[in-house]
Amino acid sequence: MHARKLIFTALVGLLPAGGTLAQESNANALELINQNCVRCHDNSVYGRPEGARRVNNWDELHKQVRRCELMLGLKWFDEDVAVVSSHLNSQFYKFPVPQTQTAPAE
Repeated sequence: MHARKLIFTALVGLLPAGGTLAQESNANALELINQNCVRCHDNSVYGRPEGARRVNNWDELHKQVRRCELMLGLKWFDEDVAVVSSHLNSQFYKFPVPQTQTAPAE
């Protein structure tokens, strides 16, 4: 578990200084992941082959992040679910994001 937190913390350290909205969103997503998501799983769940994935598109990913948030009783804002979903998508899944549902900039 400690190694997982180190991995995510290291990723935050790679962010360039400057404080743009995209960087702040990414840092916020990583903080939420470090504090919550690594309780149950590590990066291996995101790297599963397509046939073994629990989610197969942007909508399923967003719903799964929301489901996890609710199961843990986190009471995140919609924006928190969106930035975590967007971060996971940009780093691991690479699903196209529907025009009607824009993801925060990464």
